[in-house]
Amino acid sequence: MSVTPIRRKLPGTPAAPEAERAPVPFRPRVARPDDRPALRPSGRDSRPLGQILLDEGAVDPGNLLKALVMQRRETARLGEILLARGWVTPQALFRALSRQWRTSVIDLAALPPDARLIDEMGADWCLTQGVVPWRRTGGVTFVAAAWPERFEALRGQLEKRLGPVRMLLCPETDCIQALLATRRTALIRQAETCVPPEFSCRTRNEGRLGRILLAVMAALTLGLWLAPVMVLALVSLLAIGTLVATTVLKALAFRATLRGLRKAEAVHPDAGMEEKWPVISVMVPMFREEDIADRLVGRLARLNYPRELTDILLVVEETDTVTRHALEGVTLPFWMRVVTVPDGPIRTKPRALNYALNFCRGEIIGVWDAEDRPEPDQLHKVARHLHFAPPQVACVQGALDFYNPRTNWLARCFTLEYSAWFRGVLPGLARMGLVVPLGGTTFFIRRTALAQAGGWDGWNVTEDADLGVRLARLGYRTEIVATTTHEEANCRALPWIKQRSRWLKGFAMTWGVHMRAPSRLVREIGFWPTVGFHLQMFATVQQFMLAPVLWSFWLLTVGLGHPLGPLMDGWLGTAVIATFLLSEALNVVVAIWAVRRTHPHLMPWAPTLYLYFPLACLAAWKAAYEIVAKPFYWDKTTHGVFDHAVDESLDALPEGALIPVLNSSPPESSEAPAATMPLRVNGSIG
Repeated sequence: MSVTPIRRKLPGTPAAPEAERAPVPFRPRVARPDDRPALRPSGRDSRPLGQILLDEGAVDPGNLLKALVMQRRETARLGEILLARGWVTPQALFRALSRQWRTSVIDLAALPPDARLIDEMGADWCLTQGVVPWRRTGGVTFVAAAWPERFEALRGQLEKRLGPVRMLLCPETDCIQALLATRRTALIRQAETCVPPEFSCRTRNEGRLGRILLAVMAALTLGLWLAPVMVLALVSLLAIGTLVATTVLKALAFRATLRGLRKAEAVHPDAGMEEKWPVISVMVPMFREEDIADRLVGRLARLNYPRELTDILLVVEETDTVTRHALEGVTLPFWMRVVTVPDGPIRTKPRALNYALNFCRGEIIGVWDAEDRPEPDQLHKVARHLHFAPPQVACVQGALDFYNPRTNWLARCFTLEYSAWFRGVLPGLARMGLVVPLGGTTFFIRRTALAQAGGWDGWNVTEDADLGVRLARLGYRTEIVATTTHEEANCRALPWIKQRSRWLKGFAMTWGVHMRAPSRLVREIGFWPTVGFHLQMFATVQQFMLAPVLWSFWLLTVGLGHPLGPLMDGWLGTAVIATFLLSEALNVVVAIWAVRRTHPHLMPWAPTLYLYFPLACLAAWKAAYEIVAKPFYWDKTTHGVFDHAVDESLDALPEGALIPVLNSSPPESSEAPAATMPLRVNGSIG
């Protein structure tokens, strides 16, 4: 039995003739000067998009009403909402758009664009805006666009560079593929060099660095031969001095954190949003993630941010067949995409982020790791925080925690260390106005500020900390947002050392880059923030490298000999030992305070941190070697080793939860829904 589709229209809306509803075939013609005004779509269908979709039976009236209500409080377009929720197929949507705007849908795969026109606007700009300058015919440039409203908003910029323009419709994925087919190499080169040379590790002088290290080693060797006691005394003085300085900084930061908590109690945490919720793009770099893809989708599906405003990009390397094969077996929802990064001279996380940034459509950009499990309301908190924050607050950093703190002793200590840093120290550094070294995950930045900073340094293995410094140099601030992301604790000794050596290597390289012009750094961020920068970057690495020198002083407490023993008689030796004890006591107190609510079972383990940090000494010396031998080598951390049993119940979707997946197949039936109620919101649909 055949079913005739029921077509509906709003009361008072003129019916369009059947001939006008068919897509207009694309026939380029030569435009004469006297008919240039006809290039604008003056014959646009007067019916709103929602009415056209209703007339075609392409959308359920109830779903359309929901989408219109959502549109009033969100920045997403009606078509984006309908697609993200799975309430309309892409074919039906673009068929309706072509009729509304009296234009044609073009197949860029069959009819590729002119690369010279893309270069006129810039491939990165075209990707960000979702437009593709196609071809020029008779003085008119035809531009493919996914969303007509965006094309109209960009018409002025397009005509300034290209002259008279006319719109063609093309799905956004097809626009992206067409741009990649013509300008892929240019995009990846830009990802590697987008940061100015004076702020990038790629311009380091290897010959100069080698000469400096050779001179230092020669001086130490000569000094130990001629005056060993004096050299040991100077090295000890340096180690003890930086220990005192970093301890004071940690104490001041912890004090500022406590004061901030008392002040925050008077602030209502649930202040409402007066403006529309923004689109947030979050990039998830993945490399050799064999057994994480399915759990990742389940974790991110728990987010309760509107799907049409959620833009998740899974970033994988072109040569990473392991991750790509794993993703092929997972059905991704419409709001999650895979971005493949072309191979190149380096293979680092910041390079991949820079490349994937071209595909982000959000005004807020975030980063998660592949094993992360963010809180369901995290994106709401981020959007609200940045909305109410002053413009100079460019970035917010969330806290990190672990979902496997009971795996072994190393996992317990790692959890204590992370909790102390993200809950006890980092909020205080932000309140003190010092440089906030961003974490590699759960930070969100305004896109305009990220563009001004030049993106990430593709050659820096701690791109997050470096970005935090460059934001501070531009006058921006980073604040801490009250949200937590859980990830997997790296709780095997050798992988832990590899991961920590990469961090310390990046800290040292970041310090070296920003110390190329010390006076300029002081002028841009101020004196005390510069002091804090030295203590966080240089002193941290130096403390771990010289830790054996400090440990040697414990020999004095048991009556054993020490080369500096004669100098340590009396009050000086007592002062040195007291400094060590106070530093360790502060570490224990901050760690216990940080886990008192989240992991109280770890409080008795806090004193064992003294046995945990010696691993970082090995990592520091490994980092020192790699700075010279392999400065851009990314020591990969394997994820998904310990989270199977621990996280199984948390990764599962709640009962009744659905993941909206893009359905690209035509509907089985063209029968329209039975409801016939007219839908009006503010007098229009779409």
